[in-house]
Amino acid sequence: MACDGANRWLSMRLEDAMDAIIDYRGKTPIKTSSGVPLVTAKIVKNGRILPPEEFIAFSDYDSWMRRGIPKTGDIVVTTEAPLGEVAQLDGRKVALAQRLIALRGKSGVLNNTFLKYLMMSSPVQEQLQARSTGTTVLGIKQSELRMVILAFPPYPQQEAIADILGSLDDKIELNRRTNETLEAMARTVFKSWFVDFDPVHAKSKGRHPDGMDAETAKLFPSSFEDSEVGLVPTGWNVVPFSKSVNIISGGTPKTTVAEFWGGDIPWFSVVDSPNESDVFLMSTEKTITQAGVDSSATQVLPFGTTIISARGTVGKVCIAGVPTAMNQSCYGLRSRVTSKGIFTYYSTRFLVSTLQNHAHGSVFATITRNTFDGVNVVVPSQPLIQAFEDAIKPLFERIHSNQRERQLLTATRDALLPRLLSGELVVPTSRAA
Repeated sequence: MACDGANRWLSMRLEDAMDAIIDYRGKTPIKTSSGVPLVTAKIVKNGRILPPEEFIAFSDYDSWMRRGIPKTGDIVVTTEAPLGEVAQLDGRKVALAQRLIALRGKSGVLNNTFLKYLMMSSPVQEQLQARSTGTTVLGIKQSELRMVILAFPPYPQQEAIADILGSLDDKIELNRRTNETLEAMARTVFKSWFVDFDPVHAKSKGRHPDGMDAETAKLFPSSFEDSEVGLVPTGWNVVPFSKSVNIISGGTPKTTVAEFWGGDIPWFSVVDSPNESDVFLMSTEKTITQAGVDSSATQVLPFGTTIISARGTVGKVCIAGVPTAMNQSCYGLRSRVTSKGIFTYYSTRFLVSTLQNHAHGSVFATITRNTFDGVNVVVPSQPLIQAFEDAIKPLFERIHSNQRERQLLTATRDALLPRLLSGELVVPTSRAA
C-alpha cells in the first residue's frame, strides 16, 4: 500500500481494497425461460446492465450462488468476451453467469459507486489489457485481476466524486428511459394503423376508431380486399418494398489517404450500430471529409434518412440524426412520398425479420437490392402517411432533442471522469477526511 501525503490518495492492490470478490467462472447454470435474472457478460454494456435474456429457476438460486450472493451496489466486471465492461447492481435479485466477477469495496475504504468509475477509467482498463491473455479473445484470470493497482482519494472525496458522476449518469438513464417510452408510443400507433389495421376493423364494424379525430378517421377505408399477401385495407397498394423507397448505397474512401479521414462528416458502418433504445444515429466512430465523399461512392444522407445494416450484423435500423455518410455494408432508405422519414423508419423496422429471412450469402448473411425487390409491403394513401407523420412528429422531435442532450451529458461525464479520478480536479466535501 502507498499513500500520497499531499492529497492522502491511497494506492493498493485490488484484492486488498475488497470486502468481497465473487467469481462464478467455470460453472454453467441450468437456464430457464423465467425466474431469477442471469447477468451475463453480453448484457453488461457501457456502464449499465441491459434487460436480461436468460434466467435460472428460483429453486436453484441458493444452490447455484454458493460462492457468494451479490448485493445492491456491487460492481460487476466482464473478464472475457468482452474484457473490462463495468456496471453496478441495483436492488434486483440476480444471479451471476460465467465471464463475470463481482467486486465489493472494503467498507469505509473504497466506495462502490466510486469503484465503478475507477474500473472504467483508462489507467485501470490499461492494466486489465496488460494483464490479459489470449490471442483471439482476451481474458483475465482472477489472480491477475487481484493484482491490479487502484489509486483513490479519502472516502469523503470518493463519495463526492461518485455523487457528481452518478448524478450525470442518473440524468442520462432517465433521458434514455423517457426516449424508450416515447418511441414505444410511436411504434404502437404505427402497428395499430398499418400492421393490425385497427381503424379499418373498427370502421368495418360501424364503430369510430378509438382515440382518433374525425378528419384522420376519414382517411381510413371501411372494408378489406383480397391481395397476394392476404386481406388488406381496400384501396391500399401491395408493392415490392423497393418500389416504396429510394435505395441509396454507400462506399468507403481510400483508407490510405489521410485527407479523406477525420473530417466533420460522420461515417456509419456496422460497428456504429446504435443502442437498441436509440432511434437516431448522432455520431460515429470514424468521420470523413468532403474530399472523402467526393472521392468515393459514399453520399451524405440527409437528416431523417433510415439506415439499415445489410452485411454482417444484418438488420440494425436507425435514422440519421445528423447528415451522415455510410459504407457499402449499409443502405439508406428515403420515402418516395414524404420527406420526414418517420413512416419509412417504422416500415423498415417491422420488415426486419422478413428481410433477414430473405438475406443471401453462404458466409455472411447479406441484404441486397434483390432482397428489397422480393419483399412486399402494403402502402396506404399519401394523405394517411402524412397524417401519421404529423401525429408522430412531436414525439420524434422530443426523442431527437433528448438524444442530443444525452450525448452532451455523456461527453461531460467522460471529460470529467479522468480529471476527477486522477486528482486533477479536487471536489469539496462536507466532511473532513
